[in-house]
This record gives sequence, structure tokens and C-alpha cells, in this order.
Amino acid sequence: MSVAGVAVREDGRVLVIRRADNGRWEPPGGVLERDEAIEEGVRREVYEETGIKVHVERLTGVYKNMTLGVVALVFRCSLASVHERLSDESTAVTWLAPDEVMTRMSEAYSVRIADALTDDLAPHIRTHDGRNLTFPDGN
Repeated sequence: MSVAGVAVREDGRVLVIRRADNGRWEPPGGVLERDEAIEEGVRREVYEETGIKVHVERLTGVYKNMTLGVVALVFRCSLASVHERLSDESTAVTWLAPDEVMTRMSEAYSVRIADALTDDLAPHIRTHDGRNLTFPDGN
């Protein structure tokens, strides 16, 4: 199980990283540890990859990579502290305006931010192939 945090500043910009392993821009996140609570994992992953501490607010989406069989839970987060730094997993940490997200990220990841920025209370459930959304029911 994978988790990610969409941290949102007061000005509406969102926290993203450029991953060291593939050079792609994504919200910070990663694989939960076996004995780790879900919200704890979100906080840990965001902090490890960016140096920023967050408060986990709510689940905004469940995303399955149909190619790899990986399920990711994505949470909207608010800031607890902002001391940005790079890690072994990130080559850049930045704050993007919502309209910049679409130009920097593949659809499979930009939709996670778009979903986190909506006021919908129910989490979105989506599938993708690692880059683009897929529609397994044919719709």
C-alpha cells in the first residue's frame, strides 16, 4: 500500500517533488511500513522527502495502478512547519499553483492534486496505467 500527501499552503500552492528515481513531478509519498498507521505513514513520507511536517486532514482519493497492481491512498494535508530540504528520493522540492500542475505532471498524478483541491467529502476512486487514467468498465 502506498500513500501520498497533497500539502496546500494558504496561497493555494501545493507541495510537489521531482523524484530522484524517474525525474517525474509528484506529490510526496511512498510505501507504508508494515507496522505503521496510515496517517503516520503520510506524515513520515512527506517529511522524509521534503523536510516539511504536515497535519493529515482527509482522504481525497484511492488510485490503483493497473499495470503494477499498486493502490495509493492520497490525503489532503495542511502545514505544521516549512523547512524545505532535498532527500535521496527528491531532486527538487517546490510549490506549484494548481494550473501549473497539469503542465508538470502526468495525468495519473495531476488528478490526485485536482481531487485533493475539491471540496468533495467522498474520496475519488480512480485507475491508471502509471501515466494516464484508465476506465476498466469501458466508460
